[in-house]
Amino acid sequence: MGVQRRILGVAAAIMLAGAGAGCGGGMDHDSMSHGSSAGTGTGTGTIRTVDVTMRDIMYDPPALTVKDGETVTIVFHNAGKIRHDAFLGDEAAQAEHEKKMGMSSTSMGAHMDDDAISVEPGSAGSLTHTYKMGDTLVIGCHEPGHYAAGMKLAIVVT
Repeated sequence: MGVQRRILGVAAAIMLAGAGAGCGGGMDHDSMSHGSSAGTGTGTGTIRTVDVTMRDIMYDPPALTVKDGETVTIVFHNAGKIRHDAFLGDEAAQAEHEKKMGMSSTSMGAHMDDDAISVEPGSAGSLTHTYKMGDTLVIGCHEPGHYAAGMKLAIVVT
């Protein structure tokens, strides 16, 4: 766990260094830092950063293509008026997470793993993951009613 936290710290520092240019410097990045499997990416030692906007009941873009073995940090910018979350997992994990979120009195405290974040309106947060061929992953928002309404981001590994 200590090595993963150090890797995530380095990834967050790299991401924050480029965040001023990529976000116009005005976004609140206090909620950034969660992620999993941070690594060296496509063999070049780089981690690709992708911006995703959260609003209403949608992610924009609604799908993301990644390469086998690529490490990608997805920075979620909440442009909506309510909190959204992002949970990375296959459909079975999404169903389990939906159940956990439904049992929680507030969804804010329900994220106990590195593959989920909550992002308040006007803020940003990130998830970092190394993707593998054969992954069938989806990112879903599990705020009440959002996932059922289709707030999903498909991950396609090529």
